[in-house]
Amino acid sequence: MPGMDGLEVVRRVRGLQSPQPPYLIIVTVKDAKADLVAGPDAGANDYLAKPFDAGELRARIEVGQRMIELQDQLASQVQELRSALEHIKTLQGILPICMYCKKIRDSQGTWNRLEVYLSQHSDAEFSHGICPDCEKDLFGRGFRTNT
Repeated sequence: MPGMDGLEVVRRVRGLQSPQPPYLIIVTVKDAKADLVAGPDAGANDYLAKPFDAGELRARIEVGQRMIELQDQLASQVQELRSALEHIKTLQGILPICMYCKKIRDSQGTWNRLEVYLSQHSDAEFSHGICPDCEKDLFGRGFRTNT
């Protein structure tokens, strides 16, 4: 290539900072050990010396495709973990709670019932009931069981 060799092309492509970096295979007539080391050092993912076998090139391209698929899966999982971490962070820290009615004060200063606050900040779902102590305190009797 006039003006620039393959290693410089690889260096420049790697310097572009893309969200999905390309899988780069150098195909060259250079086959000395130093050249084999220089390719990956410049940022190439693979190196193939000419003359090359078409089957070998196809196999290396398939490896590159698998690597890109794995990187995509990993990036997706990292994003899921980041979202989960942000979700968890919304439930961390000290929550001001009324010692009488058990309402929680949110970051805007509004007092919300505990189940309303937790529903807004988590995937929790609620059903309501009455515990034996409250039934006894409120109605003067304990829970009756059907046994």
